[in-house]
Amino acid sequence: MTKKKLILAVTGASGSIYAKRLIDRFQTKQLNEQIEDLALVFSKNAPDVWMHEIGNFEPGNFPFTSYNLNDYNAPFASGSARYTTMIICPCSMGTLGRIAHGISDDLIGRAADVILKERRKLILVPRENPLNLIHISNFKILAKAGAIISPAIPSFYSKPKTIEELVDTVINRILDLAGFEVDGYRWKGAGEKRVI
Repeated sequence: MTKKKLILAVTGASGSIYAKRLIDRFQTKQLNEQIEDLALVFSKNAPDVWMHEIGNFEPGNFPFTSYNLNDYNAPFASGSARYTTMIICPCSMGTLGRIAHGISDDLIGRAADVILKERRKLILVPRENPLNLIHISNFKILAKAGAIISPAIPSFYSKPKTIEELVDTVINRILDLAGFEVDGYRWKGAGEKRVI
């Protein structure tokens, strides 16, 4: 199995629990063995939202390298570093809009631009409701450019009983899209005929 080089960017959209759960999962033996390198980048507002929603924001405690938002010397700011996947979770509409229009005014935007131009995998996890026409238009632009739009919308097939289990319905989908081998609930059909 080829190990992955990936970037996880966390923006100031609500939904820090999704980012935290992703980071927690990347530390498990099953996923960590599939990673060659994982780079973390937090937007300017991400720490404030994280503190408000979860508390205890200390990126230095994560066993992955965190890069400054303005560090254009980060390896993944160039396509030659061959990072294969970028996940932006949660992805604010502002970040999504700047990426859609090629505005690389920070390391998150630059890395996303590199991933797209190199025809690699960019997974955007927006958490916004409701959507306006600008948001939808930006989704279309990015989808046409090759990005995967995977909204943070939980599923209920697995009958989650805790917030963590509900969050994991989104996280497992993201990990699937990123090409990780993961254990989790798989839909096998209803198992019975339903009469309507």
